[in-house]
Amino acid sequence: MAMLGSFSAAQHKKNLSEGSGDVSEYVCPVCLEIFESPVTTQCGHTFCQSCLQECLRPQKPVCAVCRATLGHWTKAGDLEALIQSAVAACKGCGVPVGLSKMRSHTAGCSKYQEYIEEGVRTTAQSQPTIISPVPNRYTFTCPYCNCQNLDQDGLVEHCTTQHARDSRLVVCPICASMPWGDPNYTSTDFFQHLKIRHSFSYDTFVDYSTDENTMMQEALQRSLLDN
Repeated sequence: MAMLGSFSAAQHKKNLSEGSGDVSEYVCPVCLEIFESPVTTQCGHTFCQSCLQECLRPQKPVCAVCRATLGHWTKAGDLEALIQSAVAACKGCGVPVGLSKMRSHTAGCSKYQEYIEEGVRTTAQSQPTIISPVPNRYTFTCPYCNCQNLDQDGLVEHCTTQHARDSRLVVCPICASMPWGDPNYTSTDFFQHLKIRHSFSYDTFVDYSTDENTMMQEALQRSLLDN
């Protein structure tokens, strides 16, 4: 969330222009770019309007920062006005750029791209390799083209729009990652499978920390209550 704290807008503009302001206060936590048409949710976190729309796609939308249920939001007018008038130095070339134009500037700034690549290399070298015993059940790889880092909704949309005519038999990566999944089972009609089995997110309904027997008992209890 972008917090202006006890500083006035004028003080923030002055700090930015002098190179002492923290531009990260104006960065969306979803796209990691300067806010564009910022909106603030009822839980107090701020996003670009387009990024908030992505958070609203699931059946039970939650805040991307705190995971609170999304109910309503308001336009962050003061923050947008500050972004339109403030100037900050590009972290790559050092040239002063209006915050509202920083996205387009960094997209074409070779020095900024070098700055980002150096940051990635430094981080990778300083981080020890950790192999987690817990399988990743939140992002998936397309079984057709190996496109990576797709969440469940993104995988469904990607496959149905990009591979609808592909008749190859594939393993569903979502099912394969689940405690009950078979990593060798191929769906005879993968797209119908996506439509029927993956119209909701498992993490909304499933506690992955619970063992299979406990989950079965809970499912039976809920079934008896429903009847």
